[in-house]
Amino acid sequence: MRLRTEAHAEQKARWPARGRHILAQFDDETVVVYQAYRPEIGHWAAEHGHFGGPHFSLDRMSWVKPNFLWMMYRCGWASKDGQEVVLAVWLRRSAFDEILAAAVPSSYDRDRYATREAWQADVARSNVRLQWDPDHGPSGAPLERRAIQLGLRGPVLASYAKDWIVHLEDISTFVREQGKLRGGDSLVTPREDVYPITSPA
Repeated sequence: MRLRTEAHAEQKARWPARGRHILAQFDDETVVVYQAYRPEIGHWAAEHGHFGGPHFSLDRMSWVKPNFLWMMYRCGWASKDGQEVVLAVWLRRSAFDEILAAAVPSSYDRDRYATREAWQADVARSNVRLQWDPDHGPSGAPLERRAIQLGLRGPVLASYAKDWIVHLEDISTFVREQGKLRGGDSLVTPREDVYPITSPA
């Protein structure tokens, strides 16, 4: 497995306890995001190194999450029906920044939009949705910190599915192994840090 890992207890002490933060594993070239799929989609993607095949659709919105524990909360540590295969996807960092710059919030934000109509027009034009949801600890308990998830559709999803991927891995075995340890101090999770936002967009 290519993911860098670290004891969760050590990371928890380092991470901000509240506020909106993008926690992710990244380097100068890539950012890791996570998705969970049913086996026929996840196994095809792991075998081919990108998304496609007879069961993957580009006609719906697909949500990616850079925060591992938020993904674990959502998929039940690879136990929920239709989310048994957890994928780690290394995206080009420039593509991830492009996605962030194009993101429009899923709900009306008075601080960003003067009117609800202006927000709705932006939603109609954009191919990226942004949601800030409560982050969750290993047990599934909600935290004060907010975690980001990004919904992709249209040409952005098409580029994500193949062109922007540097590497893709099925990490389901690791997920299930660590899921058994999530109630104790021996839990290991992917090393994540606060992702720096430098672009005004």
